[in-house]
Amino acid sequence: MHIEPFQIAIADHDIDDLRRRIRATRWAPATPSPAWQQGVDAAWLRELAAYWAERFDWRAAERGLNRQPQFLADVDGQRVHFVHRRGVGPAPYPLVITHGWPGSFFEFHALLDRLCDPAAFGGDSVDAFHVVVPSLPGFAFSQAPAQAGMSAFQVADRWAPLMRGLGYERFGAQGGDLGAGVSIALATRHPQAVDGIHLNFLPSSYEPAIGAAQKPLTPAEEKFLREKNEWAVLEGGYAHMHATKPLTLAASLNDSPVGLAAWIGEKFRAWSDCEGEVERVFSKDDLLTNISLYWHTQCIGPAIQMYWENRLQPMRFAEGQRVVPPVGFAHFPREINHPPRSWLERTFNVVQWTDMPRGGHFAAMEKPDLLAADIRRFFRPMRQQ
Repeated sequence: MHIEPFQIAIADHDIDDLRRRIRATRWAPATPSPAWQQGVDAAWLRELAAYWAERFDWRAAERGLNRQPQFLADVDGQRVHFVHRRGVGPAPYPLVITHGWPGSFFEFHALLDRLCDPAAFGGDSVDAFHVVVPSLPGFAFSQAPAQAGMSAFQVADRWAPLMRGLGYERFGAQGGDLGAGVSIALATRHPQAVDGIHLNFLPSSYEPAIGAAQKPLTPAEEKFLREKNEWAVLEGGYAHMHATKPLTLAASLNDSPVGLAAWIGEKFRAWSDCEGEVERVFSKDDLLTNISLYWHTQCIGPAIQMYWENRLQPMRFAEGQRVVPPVGFAHFPREINHPPRSWLERTFNVVQWTDMPRGGHFAAMEKPDLLAADIRRFFRPMRQQ
């Protein structure tokens, strides 16, 4: 497998074009309504756009991103961008972490510090990890799939050889959002290589077998499924659009930076533990670094395409099917779904379950200390193997 170092270097004319487009925005008229009731708040979006055009320093963000060791690899004919951060400790354990939407590899910068060098944060160096953070196919600097069919299962079939090519015959996996699906697919299709998986989200398409031979649904499971359906009706429009008409949406978002910021920024507010004030948790610079990665790489179309592919290949498990590698689950209170432990145990060997005191969907950015500690605890026994 060919691997080469990589550094981000966005051209000056692309930065100038972005600013020109923001300044030329044709703002949508709207009927007055309470802030955020019908989607993104117009006043907040105007403020964010003005900061993006006039004050946001992409070059400073780029330097920060480039402080992480980045590489490009050819994996089965697919160019994969990834961060490979070596751990500081006597025997760091290999871990692949996968992001989701609307995130990127940038989500994990604070988490990487804590996982790779735990002693610098009051931990023990024996808990250090070698961490690999690939960009999903079509996201950021990873090549978009050349043909249809790139669901979480096919991504897992690329991560396994990527890890082998880096010298890791056995490893752990972690993820939330789309990355949770990839981690589950790794455990399902590559159990000989995956020691265990740690999740902070359960994919919406996950369905264990429920039949005459299975245990009846518990009251907690019935409540979860009812709340999941209610959430999909009121909050799941984005996912339905991604999964059914991604090209229609991509035509707009790839051409309008303010539209892209609205589509992504609203989710960072809605899904985080921010009490309705997004900048209590995420600075404008952090929000715009992530959004700018989508803009400058023109990846929003290929990124949301993965919802289409996952709809065609959902996480459904047959009667009697079990995932062999053990599972740890970190449940954050402001996550977008709240499965009971029994729902996972119908398919998974859940050996660790943590109800977190704070945090939401973007746990690695919101609460990196809590997430890092939980990941360390889960993988500790696997180091001894």
